[in-house]
Amino acid sequence: MKKLDTDVVVIGGGATGVGVLRDLVMRGFNAVLVERADIGQGTTGRYHGLLHSGGRYVVSDPISATECAQENEIIANIHSDAVEDTGGLFVVTPEDDPAFGDKFLQGAKDTGVWAEEIETSEALRQEPRLNPGILRAFKVQDKTVDGWAMLWGAIRSAKQYGGEVLTYHRVDRIEVVNGQVAAVVAHGTKSGEDIQIDCRFVINAGGPWSGQIAEMAGAHGVGVVPGRGIMIAMNHRLVNQVVNRCIPPSDGDIIVPVHTVSIIGTTDVKVDDPDHLEIPRNEVQQMLDAGEALIPGFREARAVHAWAGARPLIKDDRVDASDTRHMSRTMQIIDHSQRDGITGLLTIAGGKLTTYRLMAKNVVDMMCRQMDDWRPCRTAEAIMPETERGHNYKVTHRLGEREEDRFDTQIVCECELMNRKMFVELLESQPTATFDDLRRQLRLGMGPCQGGFCSMRAAGITQQIGRGDVVDVTELMRLFLKNRWIGLWPILYGRQVRQTALDDWIFQGLYDIEHLPAVDDSKIKSKAVR
Repeated sequence: MKKLDTDVVVIGGGATGVGVLRDLVMRGFNAVLVERADIGQGTTGRYHGLLHSGGRYVVSDPISATECAQENEIIANIHSDAVEDTGGLFVVTPEDDPAFGDKFLQGAKDTGVWAEEIETSEALRQEPRLNPGILRAFKVQDKTVDGWAMLWGAIRSAKQYGGEVLTYHRVDRIEVVNGQVAAVVAHGTKSGEDIQIDCRFVINAGGPWSGQIAEMAGAHGVGVVPGRGIMIAMNHRLVNQVVNRCIPPSDGDIIVPVHTVSIIGTTDVKVDDPDHLEIPRNEVQQMLDAGEALIPGFREARAVHAWAGARPLIKDDRVDASDTRHMSRTMQIIDHSQRDGITGLLTIAGGKLTTYRLMAKNVVDMMCRQMDDWRPCRTAEAIMPETERGHNYKVTHRLGEREEDRFDTQIVCECELMNRKMFVELLESQPTATFDDLRRQLRLGMGPCQGGFCSMRAAGITQQIGRGDVVDVTELMRLFLKNRWIGLWPILYGRQVRQTALDDWIFQGLYDIEHLPAVDDSKIKSKAVR
């Protein structure tokens, strides 16, 4: 068994875990992050892309509203390449109560969230597709963020300070000796190698899996409740700023422009297992109906992909155990020395992607106090490597880049303007990556064709440069297409049926993909997307 020694092990490769790793190493601690799959493959990569202004929670969850308002500008500054400063609107549709707007404005004032009422004519001028019958409109400072770009920026920063990241390493146990955390034992699902990481402290940032992780140390009954929500991406920008319904948080009450698409979300249903998230057709229809209230004709746009994510909510005794919609979004830290008599273990859950840096700060602050080794946090000012302060992401950035290099290298994915050079460089730096791992960084196959054309090109390039034989590359392509299909079957209606049929004709008629040479499933099971 391989052995490592460090100060702190962070479990979980989502936004909170990566933020904790960066915070730790910037304070001078030695730290290792362990993630059972790829970075951002869980909740962080399965949300609607909103960088909250806090407006959504000014009435229902004022603490979360204030936290979001405080972190919004910090994240936009330190992650400028991942954040688009779209701005946002809260609108009262003809189906809504205009009086709620007064509660909204008062809540914004009370929580420190900037909001301003504007004329409905001005809102319609800014967003012409809005429901022309809107009764009131409020400007807020919502933004959008690419969660994967944000995470990889934080990882680059953490590595500069000596942080180590072990993806595709499944934690099997947390060893506790005489009430003190002593080590984490993990299994490399790609390497097949076990590893023991001796440490003084473990920070559990496993999101909706946090309860399962805490049990490995003997801390049972951790009240993390997975709340499933579905989202749907439409094939172009129906709006250019975030549009919210001015009502208490509800299903399908927000449309978010992210990159070249618009995302509508989301439902909120308690689930028992965050590894098995359904995308019910009735909830898809619910989203499409809700979209019509904000944007008449919403259903006429083509839905290109649907997905589900699980919120890591802390059980809230004020509401029913199944009522995840009304559970607080405020972050909470569980001190297992107080709760379970286990020293050197903290669990952090709740919160929002917007507040990931603050969550990391708070849990590392608590760790420092428990270790009697105070070191100040420095993450609010230090911008990520390869970014430029004050220059936020623009949706046209790749178009500009391709104008400069269009004669130099092949375009692999026309939808996302990803070229061969980008694909090959990332593949060579991450030779064991699946196409889905690369997708999360390059957006391969995330456009309207959903991999119908680019997946074959990616497979051909991979084999051509010698990163696998024909059988291995075929399995990578099959797995990629299988995972794309998961998000297509719930939205097969209208023009999306025609696109899917075209893709199927290509896969079956031209490539006969089902009859290409195959490998034993056990060879690729570690690559499957959860």
